[in-house]
Amino acid sequence: MKTPKTALASLLPAALAVALAQAAPRVDVDRLDYGLSARALAPGVWVVEGANADFSPANGCNIINTGFIATGKGVLVINTGPSRRYGEQLRALIAKTTSEPVAQVIHLNLHPDYFLGNQAFADVPRLATDTTRAGMAREAKSYEDNLYRLCGDWMRGTEALLPSATAAPGTLRLGERELELREYRGHTDSDLVLIDKASGVVFAGGLVFAQRVPTTPHAQPAVWLQSLREFGGLPLKTLVPSHGPVRADASAVAETQRYLQWLDSSFRTLAEQGAEMNEVLRAEAPAEFRGWAAFGTEYTRNVAHLYPRYEQAVLKAAKP
Repeated sequence: MKTPKTALASLLPAALAVALAQAAPRVDVDRLDYGLSARALAPGVWVVEGANADFSPANGCNIINTGFIATGKGVLVINTGPSRRYGEQLRALIAKTTSEPVAQVIHLNLHPDYFLGNQAFADVPRLATDTTRAGMAREAKSYEDNLYRLCGDWMRGTEALLPSATAAPGTLRLGERELELREYRGHTDSDLVLIDKASGVVFAGGLVFAQRVPTTPHAQPAVWLQSLREFGGLPLKTLVPSHGPVRADASAVAETQRYLQWLDSSFRTLAEQGAEMNEVLRAEAPAEFRGWAAFGTEYTRNVAHLYPRYEQAVLKAAKP
């Protein structure tokens, strides 16, 4: 589908702009084909949806929602996926979707599926905050090793290529587009949110998850909850979470808040009771969260990442 520049000012009818059911990619494991497809959310704005699941060879470690925006003076790419192969297939998809060349890439946080596809975009500026870039540099090798272990051949040839320029919060003007970057904290130490002013499409990055258990290797739940309270006041027409189905409202923000509030309260109570980690893993979770994608694996990681901090806080408070 080719989108003319004159269409950028108009909006798709709401019923067409967002289908709440996620369009899962049609993966071909034998051919290592991610089956990427671009879904229009508004004129010139596309999302490329990943599987709402955990990393696995069956999905090629593609569990992220990426996207791209035609600006009239080139395409802005939002995150580049988990591997070199993904990046190459994403760039080919962009070329089939719009006649505009890729002009720039932006990374919304430091996690591996936000930037390990960068080798396919080595010829254009790749932006991230200074905090995100430093985190990527610090952890890139462990990301590569972990995703190779999880997804094998999908990761062949993938070597981390870091951002090449700094993204700063504020207005970002590209071609005919006026975009806004807002920086939050809590999921990581620097969580960018990208807002397309013309369409009301918001790419929320790792700040928001939809029907999927949040990832927490760098999380600070209290800070994250404060960021979500601030983010919740933003006007939006379409919300693209990092993982899970696109929404035509802010309901995924409330979902993420409920989960983090439960996690924080549950871990604090269990730590005060002296529960060990195995007991925390066996503790009853609300049915809503048990039904979300990746609960079995991701909640275990939540416990490993976060529960020791709650134990330490209780021990510290108990000292005379």
